[in-house]
Amino acid sequence: MRIGTRTFVAAALSALLVLAGCSSPQEQAATEQKLDPANPVQVEVWTYYAGHQQQAFEDLIADFNATKGKEIGVSVTHASQGGVNDLAAAVTASAEELVGSAPMPSIFLSYSDTAFVIDGMGKVADLDPYFTAEEKNAFIDSFLAEGDFAGDGGLKVLPISKATETIQINMTDWEVFAQETGSTLDEFETIEGITALAQRYYEWTDAQTPEADDGKPFFGRDSIANYLLTGSKQLGHELFAVKDGVCTPDIDKDTMRSLWDNYYVPFVNGYFSAEGRYRSDAIKTGDLVSYLGSSSSVVYFPSEVTVDDQTSYPIEFGALEAPRFAEGVACAPQQGAGFVVTKSDERTELACVEFLKWLTEKEQNTSFSIEAGYIPVTKEACTYENIAAAANEMEETHENYLINLEATLQTVSDGVYANAPFEGGVEARVVLENSLSDKAAADRAVVVEAVAAGEGREEAVARLNTDENFEAWLESFTADLMATVSA
Repeated sequence: MRIGTRTFVAAALSALLVLAGCSSPQEQAATEQKLDPANPVQVEVWTYYAGHQQQAFEDLIADFNATKGKEIGVSVTHASQGGVNDLAAAVTASAEELVGSAPMPSIFLSYSDTAFVIDGMGKVADLDPYFTAEEKNAFIDSFLAEGDFAGDGGLKVLPISKATETIQINMTDWEVFAQETGSTLDEFETIEGITALAQRYYEWTDAQTPEADDGKPFFGRDSIANYLLTGSKQLGHELFAVKDGVCTPDIDKDTMRSLWDNYYVPFVNGYFSAEGRYRSDAIKTGDLVSYLGSSSSVVYFPSEVTVDDQTSYPIEFGALEAPRFAEGVACAPQQGAGFVVTKSDERTELACVEFLKWLTEKEQNTSFSIEAGYIPVTKEACTYENIAAAANEMEETHENYLINLEATLQTVSDGVYANAPFEGGVEARVVLENSLSDKAAADRAVVVEAVAAGEGREEAVARLNTDENFEAWLESFTADLMATVSA
């Protein structure tokens, strides 16, 4: 395990397979009826990009319109619809033709759950016929597979840029703790190792004050849904097991107990925390040393800790690949929306595909991915050497991006996972995000109140960390989850 070195080469990502492929029927038709530069097709794209991402995307559109688009007869415009949820709501309203909604765009940015809903209305184009076997083989397999809803080789979502989760660390405070306790970065490799580190850190900070039970938390997670999904998968059970668009949750009691023991138990003890909207907020105040978050979020990692109005100090950033259970297989979340083409006439769909193919070419895809904080989606582009070289040539590339890059690529190389979409998937993920985290937060509050009243932390936790409490939560969690998938 290494931090910020530049020696990593992921052979699984860098090997570009070259397979011959026949022209598709759409391409053959396009040969007979080409796009006309004198009568360009107008393509409207909706995204949720804002700020720097929006500017980077619109710069690419301007480049395309002035070059490839002008040459073949395609003109692209862009409109940001606000946040992720705003975009999903706008696209859904357009697909349902609600009063006051705008016509559907030619292309829209979407996660698979929303795209699956729109596809169910018959309004998503299958892009598979527009790509040769060679062109599809250029993409990283798991990225492309996410757009195959039915498992029949279809392509309803084209990947543009991707992310996963990485461990992000305040190395300045870590070094002090590590030197005094003998802790090592290798302990971050497993979920159990992180739990042990967090307990050790709590006890180490607790011993530095005369008061009892006032240790500090060490670790947090930005997404509990990701923890439950990938943790279950690591231990051999697919929590969202989907076949033909129908989800039958595989809720294994022993697996759920492992997940409970390595989140709920350290959380109610005060070893973990979830302060702030994101865990980087607690890094900034010095209330956490490390967390697991999206690899694209490293640009928000603070450069200093602000203790109070008078006290602050600079910190160094470090990153490691996502952890796994000691007895589990490697599995981290696959993140990042892709582009969906609205079903229309062949000429318009061809125009959309021409733009998307250009956007996923090595140079454009690499530069945009770096600007957005993500990684490229093709095997040729998604190598450390290519990304680092491009990043070093770009102005204002955030230094944390390159420090985090090796951990990101190693995590993807080890294995990433995205569950297949299904009806009720959005609601089911809400249950995953809230059920365990809300339970842990509520019971942590009980412990804090008990300690304030004079009870020892261990005694207060022991009253809550019982088989009965776990089983009651599991029963409630199961009922809530099943209600979303059977509604």
